[in-house]
Amino acid sequence: MSITSAMYSATSGLMAQSKALASISSNIANSSTTGFKSTGTNFNSYINKTSSIDEQTGGVLASTYRNISGQGEIQSSAVSTNMAINGEGFFVVSEETADGTVAFTRNGSFSTDAQGYLSNSEGYYLYGWALNANGTVAAGNKGSVDSLVPVNVANIKGTPKATSTMGIDANLPSDAEAGDSFTTDMEMFDSLGVSHSVTLSWTKTGENTWNLDASDPVLSSDATRTTGTIAGFPIQLSFNTDGTLASAATVAADGTTTAADLSALSFTVDGWTTGAGGSAVALNLGTANSNNGLTQHASGDSTPSVSVETTTQNGYKPGSLTGTTIGKDGIVRAVFDNGETRAIYQIPIATFANADGLESVTGTTFTQTAAAGQYQLRTAGDAKAGTVTAGALESSTVELTDEFSRMIVAQQAYSAASKVITTSQDMMDTLIAMKR
Repeated sequence: MSITSAMYSATSGLMAQSKALASISSNIANSSTTGFKSTGTNFNSYINKTSSIDEQTGGVLASTYRNISGQGEIQSSAVSTNMAINGEGFFVVSEETADGTVAFTRNGSFSTDAQGYLSNSEGYYLYGWALNANGTVAAGNKGSVDSLVPVNVANIKGTPKATSTMGIDANLPSDAEAGDSFTTDMEMFDSLGVSHSVTLSWTKTGENTWNLDASDPVLSSDATRTTGTIAGFPIQLSFNTDGTLASAATVAADGTTTAADLSALSFTVDGWTTGAGGSAVALNLGTANSNNGLTQHASGDSTPSVSVETTTQNGYKPGSLTGTTIGKDGIVRAVFDNGETRAIYQIPIATFANADGLESVTGTTFTQTAAAGQYQLRTAGDAKAGTVTAGALESSTVELTDEFSRMIVAQQAYSAASKVITTSQDMMDTLIAMKR
């Protein structure tokens, strides 16, 4: 190898180590960047062949690669919409909220912007499947990104729910006299979310027997306004001598009774003046021969009274949005101040046959390539897609100790290559001096 060839080889070494140092520098700078995937440097020798084997020139080529498939440590975050994937998948994102080209990222630093969209620290919007009221995907082919929409958690309206079940846990006083009557009020909602009050009347008809009746509902805000017609009462209730509920029967207008299943009691309300549709309500008074629901024990008061422990019903008025939650299954749920919780989006997880073949847009965001293979949209927890952890972030995969070690090696190699150049220069100067 000639002196000139030696200088060329050393120069290629300088360039290769410079490239390695650039990789190291980028890694160190991004050691705290959420979802950042570290880069490394591959070195490959090359030979420029001439007509003579003795005159072949050797050198080195450096190429940078990114370890995209590496998993960073998952760390907790105070932001509930921050997310991390514990698995091999990627979030689907785009720089646009409409008709944008999708990309894939592990940077889950999502927060709500001024328009209500979830976007991460690099400005990419999170995409997901919109869900119907019943919690299923609204439309489109779930396997295609065309079925995805940007996740927006603003302007989500609460929906009312008509009461369909009511229950009461109460004690009827066994020391009451036949003919004594007591009342309790219960709230219910129609299909428009309007609140109504129903008065239940408890009348003792004999030893261990009571009749339960109910008044037509009235507006909770105005008890003078009757709002519907109730049917399904009276109900005759019989108790065991130990105070537990024994059986129930419906009472006809002529006073005849028909045995009824305690687990299948119900009533209806029709003709709502609010314009709501009719209501059918299951009535839970307890289980036969047990102490849950209705019981009959002495009140212990000088004046017997009904003691109500709890009343329950499952209806509600339209609520105001108070926040969102994200589950391990990637379901985004809206939470309302009326207790309603509704699934509104499902976050898909994209997987690739060769994630390291993705093309880097940034150190945390990537696009699909032929080398990576076709994306597969999966639900969280499916195969190797991984689960979603809300209120958490994936840290950078950079290991500073490794980078400092690489830096020392690169520095030594760079110094050695530069020494070859200075030595070659000295030898060249000697040759020139000999001619003089």
